Amino acid sequence: MTEEIIIAGFGGQGVLSMGKIMIHSAVMQDLEVSWMPSYGPEMRGGTANVTVIVSTERISSPILRQFDTAIILNQQSLDKFEGSVKQGGTLIYDTNGITRHPERKDISVYSIDAVEEAGKMNNPKIFNMIVLGGYLKIKPIIKTENVVKGLQESLPERYHHLIPLNQQAIERGMEIIRKVSES
Repeated sequence: MTEEIIIAGFGGQGVLSMGKIMIHSAVMQDLEVSWMPSYGPEMRGGTANVTVIVSTERISSPILRQFDTAIILNQQSLDKFEGSVKQGGTLIYDTNGITRHPERKDISVYSIDAVEEAGKMNNPKIFNMIVLGGYLKIKPIIKTENVVKGLQESLPERYHHLIPLNQQAIERGMEIIRKVSES
């Protein structure tokens, strides 16, 4: 099993953090991982993406041109990466700020209202964990209990008190993700 993922959005949305949590969690399952970030010089508001590979076999290269799954958090990333999803692959997108929805018919498309849900949960910082929960519902390659351990590994200790909230966000994301179309 090999899952090749691109997570893309604006800086400050937790794109890189989501990828880092995924790889820490996958390591807990003795899986091979690769994490390759790409971002502009801006701290907030610039574009950011991360390529994550999770595999049961050795990973030969972290550089990819096509992906099994694209997790898209803004319109610019949708425009850039929709065409990079492999035929039969999966595209998950947050609907906030999207002006043109995915158009491909040869991939499975899911939407998640993570920004809206994070607002309802009174914490915009858990947005990325809601999205991660949605992804894990569609592609349960990483066990939820390992994601909690991954959070402990990737978050500084001073933020460990937020792990239960993040766990709730993951569970909520699993509940609210919805299928838009299937390949």
